[in-house]
Amino acid sequence: MKWFLQRVLAAIAAVLAVALGAALLVRVQYNGEPASWAVSDGSNALWMGHAWVDGRYGQKELSRLKPRIVKGGISDVYVHVGPLETDGRLDPAKHPELDGFLRMFREELPDVRVSAWVGQRVEEGDLDLGDEAVRERVVEASAGMIDAGLDGVHYNFEPVPNNDPDLIELLELTRDRLPEDALLSSAVPTVEPLGGLAFTLGLLTPKDPFWSGGYLERVAEHLDQVAVMSYDTGMPTEGLYGGFVVRQTQVALDAVPEDVQLLMGVPAYPDDHVARNPEAETAAAAVRGIRLGLSDGRERRERFGTAVYADFSATDRQWRAYLDGWARPGAGPGQQQGRGG
Repeated sequence: MKWFLQRVLAAIAAVLAVALGAALLVRVQYNGEPASWAVSDGSNALWMGHAWVDGRYGQKELSRLKPRIVKGGISDVYVHVGPLETDGRLDPAKHPELDGFLRMFREELPDVRVSAWVGQRVEEGDLDLGDEAVRERVVEASAGMIDAGLDGVHYNFEPVPNNDPDLIELLELTRDRLPEDALLSSAVPTVEPLGGLAFTLGLLTPKDPFWSGGYLERVAEHLDQVAVMSYDTGMPTEGLYGGFVVRQTQVALDAVPEDVQLLMGVPAYPDDHVARNPEAETAAAAVRGIRLGLSDGRERRERFGTAVYADFSATDRQWRAYLDGWARPGAGPGQQQGRGG
C-alpha cells in the first residue's frame, strides 16, 4: 500500500511539474513584438448564427455586418443550419429561410464563400459518431447542404476525444461523397502546448483536455480548412491566455499540412464560466498571440488566417480589437488590409 501511494504521489508531482513548466512556457511566449508581415492577407472566417436562416435576421442586419466582413478580410462564413438530430439527420424545418439568406448574402458579398455549419454534442445520449448509420445520415445531411447551393460544409462536433477514429471515418466518408469542388472544413479543439501532454493528462482526467499535434495532423489531412477553437482555455490572466494562443499557433502551424488552410479562433462573446475568464480571453490578446505565433515561422505562411466567434455575440469593442489588431494593424486611410478594406 505504501509503495502504491508513493507511486501515485510521484505521478501527481510529475504532472504538476509538467503543468508548471507548460504555464511558464506559454507566458514567456507573449513577450516581444510581432513581425510587420504577420497580419491578415484577407483569408479569414466568421461563424454566423442560426438567426440568418430561421427568419429572424435579414437585410437590415446584413447591412450592419457587411462593412465588418469587408474590412475584416473575411473570405469564408459558417452559417449555423442545425443542430443535427441525435440520429444524424438535419431537419429542414431548422433552416426555413436558407434559400433567401443565400440570395441576399451573395448579392451583397458575392466573393465570400458560404458553408453550412453542421454539428451537435458528441456525448452519451447525444450524437454517436461511432454508429455507422449515424455517420451515413450526417454525410447525407451535408451533401444536402451542397445540393441546396452552399459552397461547403463546416463540421463542429464537441467534445471529440484525442485520437478518436470515428471522426476520421466521418471525414473520409464526407470527402468521398461531396463534390470535388465543395469546401470541407472543421472546427477543432485546442492542441497540447507541449509534446506528450495530451497523453499524460489523458491518463489522469476523464476527458481529454487537448488533442495531440499528431491527431490534429491526421484530421487536417482530410480537410480543406481547419479552425482551431483557441478559446475556453481556462487561462486566468490575459498574459497566460495570450501566451497560450502563441503556442497554439506554433503547434498548429507545425501540425497542419501547408496545403490545408489553417485558421486560429478569435473569441468575441461574453461567456463567463469555469473554462473561460472573459477578462483574460480577449480578442486583443488572441490576435496579438496569433501574430506572435505566426512571426515565429520567419515568413508568412500561405493559407493562414483567423476565425471570429461569433457574429451574433461580438461587441463593437471586440470588432475594433480584431480589425485594429489583425486585419489592419497600424494602417491609415487607404492602407487598410483585407477584402475591399
